[in-house]
Amino acid sequence: MNKPLLLAASCLITGAAAAQNAELQVIHNCADLAAAEVDVYVNGTLALDDFAFRTATPFLTLPAGVPLNIGIAPSTSTSVVDVIAPFTVTLADGEKYIAVASGIVSPTGYNPAPAFNLEIFPQARTAASGGSGNTDVLVFHGSTDAPTVDVFESAVVETTIVDDLSYADFAGYLELPTLDFTIQVRTADNSTIVAAYAAPLQTLGLGGAALAVVASGFLDPSVNSGGPAFGLYVALPAGGALIPLPSASIPSARLQVIHNSADLVAAEVDVYINGALAIDDFAFRTATPFLDFQAGVPINIGIAPGNSTSAGDIIAPFTFTLADGEKYVAVANGIVSPTGYNPIRPFDIYVTNGAEEDAPAGTTNVLVFHGCTDAPVVDVAELAVLGGATVVDDMDYGDFVGYLNVPTVDLTLQVQLSDGTPVVTYDAPLATLGLDGAALVVVASGFLDPSVNSNGEAFGLWVALTSGGNLIPLPLSTSVREPNSAISGLTAWPNPAQDQLMVEFNAAEENATDLMITDALGRVVREVALGRTALGLNRRTVDVNDLAPGSYRLSLRSTTGLTGLGIQVVR
Repeated sequence: MNKPLLLAASCLITGAAAAQNAELQVIHNCADLAAAEVDVYVNGTLALDDFAFRTATPFLTLPAGVPLNIGIAPSTSTSVVDVIAPFTVTLADGEKYIAVASGIVSPTGYNPAPAFNLEIFPQARTAASGGSGNTDVLVFHGSTDAPTVDVFESAVVETTIVDDLSYADFAGYLELPTLDFTIQVRTADNSTIVAAYAAPLQTLGLGGAALAVVASGFLDPSVNSGGPAFGLYVALPAGGALIPLPSASIPSARLQVIHNSADLVAAEVDVYINGALAIDDFAFRTATPFLDFQAGVPINIGIAPGNSTSAGDIIAPFTFTLADGEKYVAVANGIVSPTGYNPIRPFDIYVTNGAEEDAPAGTTNVLVFHGCTDAPVVDVAELAVLGGATVVDDMDYGDFVGYLNVPTVDLTLQVQLSDGTPVVTYDAPLATLGLDGAALVVVASGFLDPSVNSNGEAFGLWVALTSGGNLIPLPLSTSVREPNSAISGLTAWPNPAQDQLMVEFNAAEENATDLMITDALGRVVREVALGRTALGLNRRTVDVNDLAPGSYRLSLRSTTGLTGLGIQVVR
């Protein structure tokens, strides 16, 4: 910059004493590489020599009430005839102005390429209007490839402070207390944080000051001749090199999504996030890994049929705002169809925070979710290690329970009705599967009674790992767990069964024995009197052809006790 030259130009226009004056600060914010340095002519005279990108003049006194012919020329210019961008402005007496040079000079190499221009703001300030405890900030959008944006303050007031600012717009002065702020540049729909910056007004001692903040450079330099990257830069009234605001971290959270809606029309769905397809053909009983999302902004999640073509096909929209640094598990569950299911629990996304991605050595973290639409309130007991102790109590549909931090051993989990009646028992082989230090989600999935639920998938417990992918079914337990029984070694095959089951067991005593099959609600659906059992190995064939597909419990009852195992009927 050459302030003496600019003042000399002023004198050439006005003579020894100007009757009317105005003040003007000029900020060079043209990121076109061809304009990295420019010469500025005023009424034909060189006023600023080699005026550099991201620098500003101080507030200069210029004549008011007369036209000023301002010309921008390459820094190699030799005279006013080299001017490539002429402008004429007339300043008002006693007024202060800020003029920002912005836009594109080159005919190619930039996208988009708004024409170079001087954007002028009247009623500029050189000091804060509110005194030493305030700082006045003028905001200008000068990034040619940035969309219309909002400016959100996330550290102090936690609100939008500039709304819908488009390229070449001034937002006017923000009269702020002199504090340290964090500024987020967001898309106009408030869904995405484009960039975040610290604005340490207090730390920098800017109490009582007025300043201009300009959005500068390119969001995508790769399509803008490799030009300077986007940032927020500060011009002080004294001029000089613009001061970059330091980058701040963009808040983030982690989220795993599990598809557990057993409605057949939702066997595969498309998932849209903020209008863009995020998961294509997301299948029932699959999960995403933990994914990173921006926190503090609304996330619009839309569920559409698997054959969707755009966000216009969304049939179930949801909006969530995640907290910075938090982890979440979200389970898509419930019924989409208007008929064919009993009961119909509407489709929803169930979300819990405090999710885990690992566990201390020697243990496994287990989160439990009740996602079976036709199951009642249940308990879960652990039979192998804890001797039948209840680990989940009174769990209703849609509930999360956990995390349960358990030793990494092979467990046996029994789903029970709230009165303690066994429903079905599963092996949970944590040690065998090498899940030491892991975290996982166990979901109750499918239908207890598929016959009244469009013959959908039968009930089971399924595991989602943090890495995502297909859920893993827990196997039905075939081990005897009940004490005080004279019957041992109870097995049944094939399991799952279609038509018949072969039941095999050892009897230590000759006792009258009954065989019962109960459904997941504890109702007896088959009862057979086996008569007196022989000592040693016994075998019986049981017909299950007329039972609806689903999970059942097969029990043998004698005068000395009760023995049972879980079975499954398929078609």
